[in-house]
Amino acid sequence: MLRTNLSTRPFYNERAVHAVATVVAILVLAVTIWQVARVIRLSAYKTELNAAIGRDRGEAQRLSQEAAEIRRGMDQKEVALVAAAAKEANHLIEQRTFSWTQLFNHLEATLPEDVMLTSVRPDFEDGVTHVNMDIQGRGGDVIDSFWERLEKTGAFHGIQWSGLTVTEEGIHRVTMSAVYTGASR
Repeated sequence: MLRTNLSTRPFYNERAVHAVATVVAILVLAVTIWQVARVIRLSAYKTELNAAIGRDRGEAQRLSQEAAEIRRGMDQKEVALVAAAAKEANHLIEQRTFSWTQLFNHLEATLPEDVMLTSVRPDFEDGVTHVNMDIQGRGGDVIDSFWERLEKTGAFHGIQWSGLTVTEEGIHRVTMSAVYTGASR
């Protein structure tokens, strides 16, 4: 005869616990499969990139060797002549593109009545235009006025004066040098 009371034994819903555990296990398995597939895909991509790097390095080395062979085969005198010709051509292009009209418009707008411009010589060096001018005026104050007006245009920078001479008539002759940008404010 049974003496245990079955009604006192607690009842557990084991199906719900098993279902949750199964869902968690399936999720863990899916994430693991996805990660393994991703690692395999990235590993293959890394292998492709390493192969491309190897090809590119080989090509770069081959091209460097070819360039070195070409340099060894070149006549340095010819290279120097071509470089000199290119420099001369660039110098001529700079002179050709120089706007005399713009320069003289700046000078005319700033030149006082008592100052006379006797010569203008632009010099083109490494893309910088230097303008050398010989001027004469009836006094130092009008020459200073011209200098100040030139600086205010914004087209002349680094203005320097040299070779001041005064004639018997009291006319001041000065040589002026400035960097000319051609741009005005």
